[in-house]
Amino acid sequence: MTSPAKTAPYPLTWLYAPGDRPGVVAKALTSGADVVIVDLEDAVAPDRKDYAREATADLLSEPEPPVPVHVRVNALGTPPAAQDLETLAALPGLSGLRLPKVTSAEQIIHLAQTTPPTDPGAPPLHALLESALGIERAHAIASAHPSLHGISLGEADLRADLGVRGDAGLDWCRSRVVVAARAAGLPPPAQSIHPDIRDLEGLAASCAHGRTLGFLGRAAIHPRQLPVIERAYLPTEAELEQAETIIKAGAANQGAQALADGSFVDTAVVATAQRTLSLARRA
Repeated sequence: MTSPAKTAPYPLTWLYAPGDRPGVVAKALTSGADVVIVDLEDAVAPDRKDYAREATADLLSEPEPPVPVHVRVNALGTPPAAQDLETLAALPGLSGLRLPKVTSAEQIIHLAQTTPPTDPGAPPLHALLESALGIERAHAIASAHPSLHGISLGEADLRADLGVRGDAGLDWCRSRVVVAARAAGLPPPAQSIHPDIRDLEGLAASCAHGRTLGFLGRAAIHPRQLPVIERAYLPTEAELEQAETIIKAGAANQGAQALADGSFVDTAVVATAQRTLSLARRA
């Protein structure tokens, strides 16, 4: 499916907004986020689910929102999730469905085969892995169906499931989902949210760590987090200079070579440099 709104070549910021607060969703659409995720799950109280779904349907009835809009539906296998999918999946303003607490490839296949299609096909699916079982089956989930366009972690639920206290306890799971996405030919995952909206220094440090693990971009829960995430994932001046040097060297000599500073250049290094320049151009 072609998104009804123009998607950034490398989305870096994914902003959650509660589906039962249309005013907040409207602000999110003009916040500068690359993608807005309307949340019908954790952010909405049980007695507000129907209203959130109706408000989101009104939003998605318009075919060209300012930025791509994804919807995080309710927990799979529940009546609210079935209602979410039936009501929203075929609407023209929808750019993707985010599926919480995915634990098997069969869930993805079933949804891809039964979800009402958009024009010209099934809406893109994005799986959230939030349990030990989901992590163990990460590659099977990531490669389950062509309609699956991405996987990422839901770290709050995963932390609770594993009984992990320190942040470092999740690093193996983070690397696992990065590798699974790459092995399945999916884009690099975006990081899970940083829950303290006041802790911008901690957010920046966490983003820097996520970047070293192979993540690309991050989900946010407040607009003030967006510039921090974008700065963390955009290339530095030094990285840009190095990328330009690598690409010039690769153009001049197609084989593997060593640069004057001792760094090694081959096809894989050139590809990484090209992505660095592509990220810089989005700024």
